[in-house]
Amino acid sequence: MRIKKDIKAIFERDPAAKSVIEVVLCYPGLHALWFHRCAHFLYRHGFVLLPRLISQISRFITGIEIHPGAKIGEGLFIDHGTGVVVGETTEIGDNVTIYQGVTLGGTGKEKGKRHPTIGNNVVVGTGAKVLGPIVVGDNAKIGAGSVVLNNVPTHTTVVGVPGRVVIYDGERVPSVDLNHVNLPDPVAEMLHCLQNQIDDLRFQQEKCIKEGKEFDHSRL
Repeated sequence: MRIKKDIKAIFERDPAAKSVIEVVLCYPGLHALWFHRCAHFLYRHGFVLLPRLISQISRFITGIEIHPGAKIGEGLFIDHGTGVVVGETTEIGDNVTIYQGVTLGGTGKEKGKRHPTIGNNVVVGTGAKVLGPIVVGDNAKIGAGSVVLNNVPTHTTVVGVPGRVVIYDGERVPSVDLNHVNLPDPVAEMLHCLQNQIDDLRFQQEKCIKEGKEFDHSRL
């Protein structure tokens, strides 16, 4: 039953998937997930070396490194997956989508919880880095190439380096949204706002000059 859910998740989120046999044989994200379940089972039962060996074999075959201690929910889809790294104390919720080059990592040598907790229905874009014991809320979206160092509220989007949160008008995301490219750019929006203000001041100054009035420089 769990294997069927894994395959179903791929068909729901990857238009390139054509058949079950193709998915089973050719999707490294699926293989890495299955390797991890074996390693995590042994890890929870007190074994150390064998689960680490399984994770290393998985990394060699799939290009995806998941520590045996990481906790992963149902419906995880790792698309392509090369370069994905998931740390030991990472927790991943249900229906999460992770693209290639993503790191769910730590920020130092501290003990205990030192990796992210990812909520349900989260999309982590290509090359994104989510670092430290932070929480990414349900239905959040991490833009490609973002570096996230602080908690991410639910139903929000994070873009940039360092990651900045852009809130969606209070509207709840109804389903998993896989668009992690066409995202808002808060820096560009601020620059656009400043440019509009400069243009308005220039217009007012030119108007004063034409009318022979003195321009109020205190408005600058």
